[in-house]
Amino acid sequence: MSSLLEVAGVSVAFDGFKAINDLSFEIGAAELRAIIGPNGAGKTTFMDIVTGKTRPDSGRVDYGEPPASLLRMSESEIARAGIGRKFQRPTVFEQQSVRDNLTMALDNARDPLSVVFYRPFATDMDRVAELAREIGLADQLNRMAGELAHGQKQWLEIGMLLAQDPKLLLVDEPAAGMTLDEREHTTDLLKRAAETRAVIVVEHDMEFVRRLNCKVTVLHEGSVLAEGSIDHVTGHQQVIDVYLGR
Repeated sequence: MSSLLEVAGVSVAFDGFKAINDLSFEIGAAELRAIIGPNGAGKTTFMDIVTGKTRPDSGRVDYGEPPASLLRMSESEIARAGIGRKFQRPTVFEQQSVRDNLTMALDNARDPLSVVFYRPFATDMDRVAELAREIGLADQLNRMAGELAHGQKQWLEIGMLLAQDPKLLLVDEPAAGMTLDEREHTTDLLKRAAETRAVIVVEHDMEFVRRLNCKVTVLHEGSVLAEGSIDHVTGHQQVIDVYLGR
């Protein structure tokens, strides 16, 4: 399987502290991957590097086919290349409807003038309806985003990212603050998304990670400590010592 994203020998230090230390990581084009690890393990810095927010001191980060260096791209160029990121707190346009949020997010190449005079095509509305069904908000299209429950806002933001048709989706702690039913729906949503793109989920909730039923990468002190199935990594003595045993 060819890699969509390859991080090789990447290191970055902040004020002498090595947040990422000779990190190597790969993910395929249609794969779901969970990243776990204790606080300070480098999970957020890893996502910052992939999205161009942080520049590493050494190593390479290659993406796509043929591979291109993300380190030569700006944050906006990386986003346009098909890398989307969802932060832990949902960021939606609360004064706009669910329909408007999804419509605004659609991957339509528009110059500034066309944005001003933009009117959605029938195909856009079909896509919005399809996205709403996919994220479980088909019956909420006319509702203001600010009125949605916490889990629904998370799904709307995932839908807004999917509207841009990313090849790689980075999702930070999607299960935080969710009810059991919301977490199950989120699991299904991420699994479906990973059928057609790469999805990397950073998560602390081990039960949620187990439900994802995917390959797990454990980070510790900025590098990979263990990798494999959830049963493999939770049975790994060093993982137990530095993370699970706490």
